[in-house]
Amino acid sequence: MAKKMKLSEITNMFAGMNVEALEGVTIEGDIEIDLGGLGGFDPMLAAALGQESAVLAQHFARIAGMFGYPVSVGAPAAAPAAVSPALAAPKLKDLIPAKFEFSNIEEWTTQVEEVPIGNTSADGGSRGKRILLGGEKALPFFPDAPMPNRNQVTIDVFDMRLGLAKAVKENYDDVMDNPGEWAKKNVEKFNADMITIHLISTDPLIKDTSPKDAAKTVEEVLQAVDVPIAIGGSGNPQKDPLVLAKAAEVAEGERCLLASASLNLDYAAIAEAALKYDHDVLSWTQLDMNAQKELNRKLMKQCNVPRDRIIMDPTTAALGYGLDYAYTNMERIRLAALMGDDELTFPMSSGTTNAWGARESWMVSSPLKEDSDWGPREYRGPIWEIITGLSLAIAGNDLFMMMHPTSVAVLKHMTQTLFGSIEAEPVDIANWIGAEV
Repeated sequence: MAKKMKLSEITNMFAGMNVEALEGVTIEGDIEIDLGGLGGFDPMLAAALGQESAVLAQHFARIAGMFGYPVSVGAPAAAPAAVSPALAAPKLKDLIPAKFEFSNIEEWTTQVEEVPIGNTSADGGSRGKRILLGGEKALPFFPDAPMPNRNQVTIDVFDMRLGLAKAVKENYDDVMDNPGEWAKKNVEKFNADMITIHLISTDPLIKDTSPKDAAKTVEEVLQAVDVPIAIGGSGNPQKDPLVLAKAAEVAEGERCLLASASLNLDYAAIAEAALKYDHDVLSWTQLDMNAQKELNRKLMKQCNVPRDRIIMDPTTAALGYGLDYAYTNMERIRLAALMGDDELTFPMSSGTTNAWGARESWMVSSPLKEDSDWGPREYRGPIWEIITGLSLAIAGNDLFMMMHPTSVAVLKHMTQTLFGSIEAEPVDIANWIGAEV
């Protein structure tokens, strides 16, 4: 007998052997199998190979179905094919009992500061609710150290029409000329916990909107929604302190989050406005734990900002663009806080919208001809934002600044499920692509 056989020859042999597991199965392609050392061909070997091939075919059919390509594997048999005991799934009674125990980590002795955002009428403001960030005594989602407060999501609003990724813009094109309506849509339709109003038109290189006119936009948003809000400038280090100070004045008593104080601008002026008009301060640094410590120290000791008014933004680098570094930085900050570093024991915020700066999130396809297919960007963009946010949630982040409504819904569902919140709503992933994607 020949020492080698082709798969097609074995298939022909199976056809005359009435192997039930291969009924209706067609094996395509051809390979040569070395049978040397098997001591000749055996019908039992044929049956065993047929059984294994049938199981593989069924697995591939299921995988194809998961990706939207239903495959029919032969005609249904009168009765299920017998499965070898070695291939059968283990029964619950066959599993070895095991117990997983959590133990307290002795080094984690310090609790993260709890910081409220938003004042209700009981607190002297007009917000419909107040949210709480922080308060953790361990890394997030540890079963033995429940998180006292769930993660929160704030959705971005801008004070002018601007260029956005197509997948994002389609959701907001009808309201981009009206910040109040934009904020209302984010709350009423997309379930935002907070609103972040970005006053980008104040940049001298864009429209150079005056602080007084920018403050009117803040008033408009406060009247349109009753959730807590964060107020951001344009990023111009000379203009932002003036803009945020005026915005803080018109929002007096609402306990907004002023975004942000940093080492490269007049952080003292922003801190002064926060204290004078009853707001919180976002302490922003650029992926540098030592710089974060320095800024927090200055806010507390030079500017006398109370601990329960500081939230950190250590900077978010998106998936594929330094996410691993951002994750490591946030995790190190949180671990240092739990181990007693009182300059870092504050909740953290992530500019998760930075994910949309990655070209993979918004480009139609790769600019490289030899690159593989990237798939539809309607999926890719939200996934990029979700993965960026979820990764940093595991690192200890508390507040997420986001844009795409599907990303918001999925991230909230994931984090609230891990948190154990009854507020988490099921997300129909199958309906991602549609008018609102």
